[in-house]
Amino acid sequence: MSDLYELQLSLDLPGSLPASDLALIRGHLSEGGDQAPETSDPLAEYPLLSARGPAHRIGGALVGELLPGPRGWALTVRQEVHPDEFDALRTLLTWLATRTTSVGTIGYVRFLESDVPDVLIATPDGIHRLPLRSGSPARHLLPGVEE
Repeated sequence: MSDLYELQLSLDLPGSLPASDLALIRGHLSEGGDQAPETSDPLAEYPLLSARGPAHRIGGALVGELLPGPRGWALTVRQEVHPDEFDALRTLLTWLATRTTSVGTIGYVRFLESDVPDVLIATPDGIHRLPLRSGSPARHLLPGVEE
């Protein structure tokens, strides 16, 4: 049994995003170096979205891209995450929620041994997790919409 989860995100950010915010996101993606920017900000302690290449356990590829797009910035991520990272990841997702221009489904989180993911939904008051099955093991990442 493994404690890994698949995290997939696809969301837009405004073109007016401050340079410091872009630097923080790039730090989590490990663009321009192997470490997040040096700062006392707990949000930037270590890269959370930096894995690349073949996934170790969930299959497919691990990616993380931030690219300029027609509506500002486009962020797409697929990562393997461990529950030990949930506190830091929750902080990052909450931070992204205050900046995204996307509304509605922005991704999902799925326990490695589950065939049904929990959907991540961006609303004006944050990112919420919509479990598609009761008793989801991902309940500790974000509050659920219908739990």
